[in-house]
Amino acid sequence: MEIREEVPADHATVRRVHEAAFGDHGVKVADLNEALRRMGGLSLVAEVDGAVVGHVMFSTSLLDAPRKLVEVPVLSPIGVLPELHGNGIGSALIRRGLEILDERGAPLVFLEGDPGFYSRAGFKTGGDLGFRKPSLRIPDGAFQVYPLAAYEDWMTGTLVYSPVFWEHDSVGLRDPQA
Repeated sequence: MEIREEVPADHATVRRVHEAAFGDHGVKVADLNEALRRMGGLSLVAEVDGAVVGHVMFSTSLLDAPRKLVEVPVLSPIGVLPELHGNGIGSALIRRGLEILDERGAPLVFLEGDPGFYSRAGFKTGGDLGFRKPSLRIPDGAFQVYPLAAYEDWMTGTLVYSPVFWEHDSVGLRDPQA
């Protein structure tokens, strides 16, 4: 398996990966990814035998810390072809992304996701470390953070998602019964 930065020739395949990986929500996730890609950030693909089989996006949001605003990456989305789940592709994409972001001086990486999966990569519950989630619709356990070498103790506060997440209604969980 090779992990590398995404190039324009990968875009259509990456879209298909997310559509397959997220089932009924695949089109929405693929649309979100395309909007995040236009913002820049770090976008990695995993290749097996020359074929793209996984993708992860790290886009920029803000931490509203008492001292100042801090640019922080948000891991979202990540997708792997369903037939290849359980082979470590997603974990490898995350590890490589964290290495690159650490080298680039990012202080923290945030995400919304399954704590059972992401805790294996070293993510911690954000609230336990003094961070506030950007929406009450995000379950406490799903709001997670990974401190990198550039993290400093004064970097606390509220994560402020980039507008793309709000425009695509991709924050937290909706309650159809509310």
